[in-house]
Amino acid sequence: MEQALQPEIRHQLPSVEQYLALRLEAGLSAMSAEGAAAGLPRSLFAVTLYAEDELIGMGRVVGDGGCFFQVTDIAVKPSCQGRGLGKIIMREIRGYLETVPEQSYTSLIADGEAARLYEQYGFVPVMPYSQGMFLRR
Repeated sequence: MEQALQPEIRHQLPSVEQYLALRLEAGLSAMSAEGAAAGLPRSLFAVTLYAEDELIGMGRVVGDGGCFFQVTDIAVKPSCQGRGLGKIIMREIRGYLETVPEQSYTSLIADGEAARLYEQYGFVPVMPYSQGMFLRR
């Protein structure tokens, strides 16, 4: 494992271009520039990590701001993975989630081994009681 980075932590959104590029580089699905331009400003919370003004990691919380919250867009530049950046992102997000109403519902979709990271921050599988689903278009 490589040495941990000490990135600059910002509670701000990335630009549309940065967002789209990091999603692709980190292996997340492609999104449209139109969708990103509409969706990013509607975020409830965002954390971005920078190394020398280069975006190297990000995460967001979206939702209605009172009852439902979803953690999304957790991404770290592949060349920076394995250095604790995902933990920094989740620590910042978890801090934000401590400020939301206690009776709210916070969810996320964990891909592959990422579930191990999220479990460290209190997230638990919903199966067999619930099953995550999405609308295929």
